[in-house]
Amino acid sequence: MIRYVVMHAPGPEWQDGVDFREQPGVMAHVEHFAAWHAEGRLHAGGPFVDEAGGGMMISDVRVTREELEAFAAADPTVVSGLLRYTVRPWYVAMSDSPPASGEKGGG
Repeated sequence: MIRYVVMHAPGPEWQDGVDFREQPGVMAHVEHFAAWHAEGRLHAGGPFVDEAGGGMMISDVRVTREELEAFAAADPTVVSGLLRYTVRPWYVAMSDSPPASGEKGGG
């Protein structure tokens, strides 16, 4: 199965040395993606906790790349320059979750 993944990285407005939870406007980012999670459009997501920073959001299988691109571009932290993003297709080769109705299994 193919899912689309948003990869976040610090943008030009990111403040080095400031914890990700304390970055200006980061809660708007959390709320932006939490809304999609509540709707079932986001499978999982969260920050990386190593020195490289950034984060990853995994879409639900029903979300198109175009929908995810538009949603990620509208993220308030992307608009402000705190974060930048890329959307990548991800082939799920192994999963504990059964395939959704009408979807071919990935392993």
